Amino acid sequence: MNLKIVIPMAGWGTRMRPHTWSKPKPLISLAGKTALDHLLAMFDTVPNPQNSEYVFIVGPYLGELQIPAFMQTNYPKLKAHYDVQSVMRGQSDALYLARQHLSGPMLMVFSDTLIETDFSFLADETLDGVAWVKAVPDPRRFGVAEVDKEGRVRRLIEKPQTLENNLAIVGCYFFKRSEDLIAAIEEQMRRGTSLKGEFFLADAINIMLERGAKFRTQKVSIWLDTGTIEATLETNRYLLEHGRENAANHVSEDVKMVRPVFIHPTAEVSNSTVGPHVSIGANCKITDSRIENSILEARVEVNAAALSSSFIGRQARIQGRGADEAPMTLNIGDNSSVLL
Repeated sequence: MNLKIVIPMAGWGTRMRPHTWSKPKPLISLAGKTALDHLLAMFDTVPNPQNSEYVFIVGPYLGELQIPAFMQTNYPKLKAHYDVQSVMRGQSDALYLARQHLSGPMLMVFSDTLIETDFSFLADETLDGVAWVKAVPDPRRFGVAEVDKEGRVRRLIEKPQTLENNLAIVGCYFFKRSEDLIAAIEEQMRRGTSLKGEFFLADAINIMLERGAKFRTQKVSIWLDTGTIEATLETNRYLLEHGRENAANHVSEDVKMVRPVFIHPTAEVSNSTVGPHVSIGANCKITDSRIENSILEARVEVNAAALSSSFIGRQARIQGRGADEAPMTLNIGDNSSVLL
């Protein structure tokens, strides 16, 4: 199976400000790696992964520069294509921009979606498409899949007004023939089916269903998100609790660790309490501080500060008033300096 794995990531990442002023959202850090590292690890179970090709739809400037550089440095053996979405005209538009790379079977996952699933069944999938879903208490802020008694998808509904259908679409789709999706997107654009100037993928899939395509759902129990600061911290907590922590044996004896935590081997931590649910990146320096439920990206310096539920960007510096002070919640971007 020569699978195309498509990852749209061209959005501005406004809900992850100020971090996305200096880097695209997939390169934010959590649980010792970037969000993109965790996303790529999801595809270990696809059939014949060595034959897969990746298609990244990136944004102008930050994504256009940083994503290819990251992939070439960290995943030089992966075959990857890059297309730039300069004007944010929606999900379908992003896929249409990449149409020259799309043929045959295609797996598409939005860049802020992390799920736990086994993709190995795709080699034997007989239907035209699969939409991954998760039951949620309140589906009204998501898209949902309306299914018949046999579990086949009748249509996709964006932000339903009622609660009886709670199968939220998690942002992962399989298409047996990507050419059929591109043809549906062309019809969507011809009809002008958009919302607030954006073409949504659900509308293109509904056109495929109109034309006789057969889709089913695939349920997942774990659906993680890196689209907001709060969601990223929650995802960091989950990942640390499920195998992504490290023992951090290298820290000095005057450091109290409350597991789970991830402390990069190059980080220097002294006379501090770290954890639970803390990720500390490479070459950080933490002294006389107390940190819990937080992410510190690479080369952060924290002295005499108490932090909780914080997200600290690369090379930021924080000078506090002492670890015994009431913990502060900070959200500061790369190269910032804060005096508490």
